[in-house]
Amino acid sequence: MHKSGEARRLTRRHFLIGLGAAAGLALIEGCRVRDLATVLRRGTPAPAYVSTSMAPVFTSTPKVDATPPPGATAAPPLTATQPPTVTLAPTSTGTPTPTPTPAPTGTPTFTPTPTDTPTPTPTPYPPGPPSKLGIFTTRSDPQINTLIQVGKPALVKTLDLDPNLGRFIKAHSPTTIVIGRVPLDQVDLTADPIPLARNVAAQVLQFALEADRFQYYDAWEAYNEPVADTPDKMKRLADLEAERTRLLGEQGVRAVIGNFATGHPPLELWPHFEPALAAARQYNGYLGVHEYSAPVMQYGFGALQATPGVDEGDEGWLTIRYRKAYRYFLGPMGYGNLPLLITECGVDGTVQPRPGPPEAMGWRDFELFWHSNGLRNDMPGVYMDQLIWYDSELQKDAFVKGAAIFVAGASGGWESYEILGRTAELLTQYLSVHPPAQS
Repeated sequence: MHKSGEARRLTRRHFLIGLGAAAGLALIEGCRVRDLATVLRRGTPAPAYVSTSMAPVFTSTPKVDATPPPGATAAPPLTATQPPTVTLAPTSTGTPTPTPTPAPTGTPTFTPTPTDTPTPTPTPYPPGPPSKLGIFTTRSDPQINTLIQVGKPALVKTLDLDPNLGRFIKAHSPTTIVIGRVPLDQVDLTADPIPLARNVAAQVLQFALEADRFQYYDAWEAYNEPVADTPDKMKRLADLEAERTRLLGEQGVRAVIGNFATGHPPLELWPHFEPALAAARQYNGYLGVHEYSAPVMQYGFGALQATPGVDEGDEGWLTIRYRKAYRYFLGPMGYGNLPLLITECGVDGTVQPRPGPPEAMGWRDFELFWHSNGLRNDMPGVYMDQLIWYDSELQKDAFVKGAAIFVAGASGGWESYEILGRTAELLTQYLSVHPPAQS
């Protein structure tokens, strides 16, 4: 978790120095992004727009991270000719984590807006299969209400624990998965995990068992983006999450385990997480991960790699990284159908090394970079193209149940990630023609 922008910059600087990548990153900054506009056209862009192709120029090399175990069975089969052997190493140990302090009881403050029909966009998206996109929100807003009423998103993750929010969501979009998260300090994975699990379970249950929340919130996270980067830490986190999931499950409350940061955990550590995976399956829980990339969401996926000529097929090192985990580890371990939630996603410039402005954070910070690299002069539409591409990939995997775009209703310091405004209008219209499947 980044405590401040300064802490974020310091972490990034140390990471680049540690990799010896500062010179390489400076070179990348002076280049045009390889095939960026071409890649963005592969999604479902807003009608009536045309992008421009670019020449390949990426030159940096990913860091070795994990190699799938010999003989691992990939299911479904990879489109690439070899199993993955390298991975980008993002600096982000965390993504935006505003921490308001909710109250378990008190006078509700959430105020739904009237159900007026929103004005349609001039160039509407065509109908398509059910979307898996949703939102991460920290507060109420009339435009969020409209998005829920009209778009009926697959997932809403929220730090706003007002029971009226959950009631409003379920009244207008019964199929939406509602995930709550209480504010917690970062976990100490050198400590005994069982007392930690009991403590965090008690904090979560304080909110989850309140009558109004219990019937409207589907599952609950615990620690945000735990840094389990060694076998010992991963084992401790697994024991913690298994015990937390059991304690919640015995009260009829479901858990979202993991909630790992982008590019984490190292792939070879997944077997050490098995106790938590087993508990999630036993108590009908979810696995949660975060997936961001930059300067566009496709960076690190397929052929859009730092190394020319490298193609990861239908997998990625940042976005769609979950396929590597499921194909090479969770599937062979017997957890290939464990429901997955992408509990945060989008563009996040703290993933490094990467092309683009060095200090850029959210998608809004990349607007000039996108335009200068040949993308059309409609930045909300360009971002939607990326989100729609991501959605099209998620739709291929039945075990993926939803993805929460960060953020609708940004708190102070995270305004560059904000989707409220025209992006939310486009998202609402897109979701309205990609409605939930009828059960």
